Amino acid sequence: MPAETSQTLDRGLRVLELLAETSRGLSITELAAAVGVNRTVIYRLVTTLELHNLARRDSGGRVQVGMAAMSLARGVQPMLRDLAIPTLRTLAEDLGATAHLTVAESGEALAIAVVEPSWTDYHVGYRVGARHPLDRGAAGKAILLGRAIVAGERVGRPDFVATHGELQPGAFGVAAPVIGSTGIEASVGVVALNALDATQVGPRVSAAARDIGQRLG
Repeated sequence: MPAETSQTLDRGLRVLELLAETSRGLSITELAAAVGVNRTVIYRLVTTLELHNLARRDSGGRVQVGMAAMSLARGVQPMLRDLAIPTLRTLAEDLGATAHLTVAESGEALAIAVVEPSWTDYHVGYRVGARHPLDRGAAGKAILLGRAIVAGERVGRPDFVATHGELQPGAFGVAAPVIGSTGIEASVGVVALNALDATQVGPRVSAAARDIGQRLG
């Protein structure tokens, strides 16, 4: 490491990165092995992060991301939204469906950007700030799919999700996870009142998600 950098800060940031990559937390032993230091160093780092509410320990002693880290992540949302809007606009206009960018926050799916098509007679209204469970609707399920892909559990299977009527009666949704940005769990999707051919729409949505992921990376 270059002499002008802080080794302690570097290790602390590495701990936060590792915690952001898992939803079940990590033990002190696992963190020590991943960072390449002894358990005493990790204890000190975790204790310091806890003082700033950037990390917390659950009842089993596993370390997880703290609420303050989530607040920092929310500060990234305007940047993420601005970065995604051009891609969402293209998707909405090409498919004639409402396009959206959704992130995982506090165990829910949160819509942070929505673009409606300009040329359709009618389309689904989707509100920025709308929340729903991760296991309902294409957007949330795509975020869960992203977790499985990162864990290597979806090799050879479609990288998008299609749903019908799970959040709004009669609405069809297709969404794909945004992969490649540490600490951000997100999905890109479209929703329409007419049936969406997932074999045609799915690859388009996946391509849009990859485009946003590459920009973030």
